[in-house]
Amino acid sequence: MNLQSRIESLKTRHASLETRITDEDQRPRPDSGALSKLKLEKLRLKEEMDRLRAETVN
Repeated sequence: MNLQSRIESLKTRHASLETRITDEDQRPRPDSGALSKLKLEKLRLKEEMDRLRAETVN
């Protein structure tokens, strides 16, 4: 998998997590533990995308 396709894959997973976070947050009684895990995973993906983008510039 080349770098650009890896970034695209991460973007897709990031968007999916955003949807799951929104869905969980809109429930009558959101699971704060699940929300925290989803948000941490989303942040991890964002940081990895940023790191990979920086590699493409250098």
